[in-house]
Amino acid sequence: MKIALFGGTGRTGSQFASMADAAGHELKMLVRSPEKADSLPASAEKIHGDALDQAKMRKTLQGADAVVSALGTDKQNVLSSFTPLLLKEMNDLSITRLITVGTAGILQSRTEPHLYRFESSESKRRSTTAAEDHKAAYEYIKETSYCWTVVCPTFLPDGENTASWRYETDYLPENGTRISTGNTADFLMHVLENHSQFCKKRIGVCE
Repeated sequence: MKIALFGGTGRTGSQFASMADAAGHELKMLVRSPEKADSLPASAEKIHGDALDQAKMRKTLQGADAVVSALGTDKQNVLSSFTPLLLKEMNDLSITRLITVGTAGILQSRTEPHLYRFESSESKRRSTTAAEDHKAAYEYIKETSYCWTVVCPTFLPDGENTASWRYETDYLPENGTRISTGNTADFLMHVLENHSQFCKKRIGVCE
């Protein structure tokens, strides 16, 4: 499969890139910092540029069967700016498969189901800036006709893949408190390879 990957130099994205490469997928990646490209799979095609540069975005997407974005928020609303541009380019290029990494804050609250978790008493975070950015991106995505999946990990410490994860649609699995970056990347691979099972779903994931 030909994959266009955004956020591939990040903590989760870099591990996903290695797994996808090892599984025989073809990767084309948009990389903002050239110095970080050396740690990425040698076989991947790297395009240097900013995530909001539409020409570079289009070049990254051309020929892709699926798009994976592990792009994080930067407290400057990058996701809410990036996502509508990405969706437009996907439409223009007739790409319909999208997997993104969100946050458990944009899952539904169990105690107050009419609210997102970050808006409810379940959330312990003082700042909602990152969650608001993820929410805006999700609300753009869910209105499309694409086969999309938003993977929403809870607390995300660095860690290796031990193939240990649990998931639930729209909610964080009960007693879910953490999931390593490696296990999150492994779950992204699972979603990629079982795409029909996760089509048009927001998935809470933890260990």
